[in-house]
Amino acid sequence: MNVTAIVLCGGKERRFGSSKAAAVVGGKRIIDRITERLKPISSQILLITSSEKKNDPITDQAQIVVDKFPGKGPLGGVYTGLMAAENQYSIVVGCDNPFINNRLLQHMVNLTEHYDAVIPRLGKDMIEALHSVYSKSCIPVMQQALEENRLSIYKIIDRLNVRYVHREEYLPIDPRMLSFFNINFPDDLARANRIALNEDTTGFLYGDDNALPPPAPSKP
Repeated sequence: MNVTAIVLCGGKERRFGSSKAAAVVGGKRIIDRITERLKPISSQILLITSSEKKNDPITDQAQIVVDKFPGKGPLGGVYTGLMAAENQYSIVVGCDNPFINNRLLQHMVNLTEHYDAVIPRLGKDMIEALHSVYSKSCIPVMQQALEENRLSIYKIIDRLNVRYVHREEYLPIDPRMLSFFNINFPDDLARANRIALNEDTTGFLYGDDNALPPPAPSKP
């Protein structure tokens, strides 16, 4: 199944102080690490950014799309990406996730049938809505929320048919849970570079390797 990959790059980045996408982790810009890992599992990569950043030389490995709801947070970016996607399902990640694991993302794509979204559950009351897979079927719900200025992407989850990915499913693929590590402050970047020294990319997909665990039975 062909899928689109949506990378959210439109944030204000006030806490970090500069472009997260251009920050270097393990000798590579974060955006290059992300697109390198998304290319084997997606047929289209979209970078959602603000009109102010649309001409920034971010990467030539993705299509730049300007956020249709600027200033509305990640929900507007996800909606924009789904509207521009050429495929029914889209992977969504942030530009501040230097350690995405494409085996885990492919596993999540494999779980999408009959669901609006596939979302990791990190704990009883914690999910990761910005390391997920969404269907175009989410567009009406997202559009209504945006028009009503209800901007939390987490608040719309209850209105979607979601397949949650539980710890026992993703830990065998990503035992250190690095997929969910994001960079908000300069100290996070320093930590990311320390992690990168010992990052294990064994089993990542580079084009032909599709050896993934079978989908696990759905849990509520």
